[in-house]
Amino acid sequence: MSSGIVGLRTTFITRLLLSGIVISLLTGVLPRAEIAQDTPEDVWLSAERLTRINQVIQREIDTRQISGAVTIVARRGQVAHFEAHGLMDIQTGRPMRKDTIFPIASMTKPVTGVAILILVEEGKIRLSDPVSRFIPEFRDTRIALRGAPYASIPAHREITVRDLMTHTSGLVSGGSGVQVAAEVAPRRSSDTVAEWVTALGAAPLDFQPGTQWAYSGLAGIDTLGRIVEVASGITFDRFLSEKIFQPLGMKDTTFVVPRNKQSRVVTLYRRSAEGLQRRDLPEWVDTTTLFSGGGGLRSTAADYLQFAQMLVNNGELNGTRLLGSRTVDLMASNHVGDLYAKSGRTRGRPGKGFGLTVDVVLDQVVAQEHRSTGSFGWGGAFGTYFWVDRKEALTAILMVQTPGGPLRADFMNAVMQAIVD
Repeated sequence: MSSGIVGLRTTFITRLLLSGIVISLLTGVLPRAEIAQDTPEDVWLSAERLTRINQVIQREIDTRQISGAVTIVARRGQVAHFEAHGLMDIQTGRPMRKDTIFPIASMTKPVTGVAILILVEEGKIRLSDPVSRFIPEFRDTRIALRGAPYASIPAHREITVRDLMTHTSGLVSGGSGVQVAAEVAPRRSSDTVAEWVTALGAAPLDFQPGTQWAYSGLAGIDTLGRIVEVASGITFDRFLSEKIFQPLGMKDTTFVVPRNKQSRVVTLYRRSAEGLQRRDLPEWVDTTTLFSGGGGLRSTAADYLQFAQMLVNNGELNGTRLLGSRTVDLMASNHVGDLYAKSGRTRGRPGKGFGLTVDVVLDQVVAQEHRSTGSFGWGGAFGTYFWVDRKEALTAILMVQTPGGPLRADFMNAVMQAIVD
């Protein structure tokens, strides 16, 4: 073959690759295998100011609040910041990698929310549906009496899919019914989600459905996972893989990390007077059978970026549409009135509301948040956090392995102050 033909073929292939990248930038982020940093100024972010993210993380590392982190920021379809900081394991001195796999705990919940909304769009689920339509054991639900959990009264109505998605169901949400629920529906790591959720149908609720906002850390959203199974006819893990992870190119997001990727799994730590201490994976995550929609997924920053960017793009990424734009609007709307603002939780305060598995900033000033009005997102029990800001066409993801402290707020500030348009 002549050198001229080789040159023409090389040029043609290069043009094809470049055109694909340009299309990706216009419609989402770079394809999963091609994630790389672009020039921040191209999307009106200051490269100099973005370095303050690194400074925030380094301060936390220097004061032994965390051992490391992975941070990623994308705006207008371009990755402007993507950094690995510190160590993924202190004992071995392994540096943090950009493709480190983290247990994302409750950042699983918005993924479950999208799964439900896919089925809503397909007409297989209504948000107003009683849970008993899919799980008959949830008929005739009762309410545990405060101070006397073994005494109960009938519920005024059945709990609905919307109640579960907005944490207004009262199902194992820290109230009087928790003790009885633990006895009638113990959560065993060897169970399947079908087995556990079926037993949960006999548990009394903590309050009348729709009257309070109280976080149902596992039970409520795990029940949604079972509803996905019943409505779709396939297991929850398979549904997420086929309908969300594969279409979005999320190759490292799973409930069970395969053996050949175990070396990339981060070590968890807790703070103590002696510094950061290694902690074992909690039992509620350490399972290979109970695929928890409330907190069971493992993922990477780059993978979760694909999911978040799909939401920034109103339900579409790189030519693949998971949700209609109005459905994303619905997800990001406040469904609970002032119940979340009055819930007394750190996140729930005036100026904030709760959507479908995500919290929502209703008024940035009143909420005293760096996130823009209209932003939505959620975090995980091990410190991970993300939010979506469609007004700024921006998403940011923080992956860490130690919870607590001011890091999330400082990360938000460092991201938002880098906007310069």
